[in-house]
Amino acid sequence: QVQLVESGGGLVQAGGSLRLSCAASGIIFSINAMGWYRQAPGKQRELVATITSAGSTNYVDSVKGRFTISVDNAKKAGYLQMNSLKPEDTAVYYCNADLRYYSDRTYNYWGQGTQVTVSS
Repeated sequence: QVQLVESGGGLVQAGGSLRLSCAASGIIFSINAMGWYRQAPGKQRELVATITSAGSTNYVDSVKGRFTISVDNAKKAGYLQMNSLKPEDTAVYYCNADLRYYSDRTYNYWGQGTQVTVSS
């Protein structure tokens, strides 16, 4: 069964960097599109960054210039590079992706979430 497995979260000081990974386990043809969301305690889940199958990216204003989303279909994985981290970036981060099978069908999946904590 295909899953999205996240890794790379942790505790970092303000100004530091983390790289989140979201890897598809199981046999798929490609990652068509991916998004990264985050949810801080007591807040709604927020869309942080997206990337399309054509490589077009979009970011919420609060992370523009600091975060970079990417997909490597050779590795069947996506990434969120986070630089210049701020305490307000503290949240559980979730990846969401449209995975295309060799049957040409596409299904949407969520990762399990990974905690990012930025200390001041």
